[in-house]
Amino acid sequence: MKLISIKRETKTEGRFTKKMGVLLTEVTYIKKQFLNIPYKTLHKYRETYYGEVKDCEDCQLAR
Repeated sequence: MKLISIKRETKTEGRFTKKMGVLLTEVTYIKKQFLNIPYKTLHKYRETYYGEVKDCEDCQLAR
């Protein structure tokens, strides 16, 4: 039995960009877990309309 594991989870979120306005996109979270309880987010990223992978720090959360 592993005590520490890493899990990848994808959610659909609303984002806001200056060029496109409101955008619904799938955001992938990579979380570290201790006994299947998530306690730290290591990285989160999203895939753009054109297939590029971008860090979520580039855009603001929607209101």
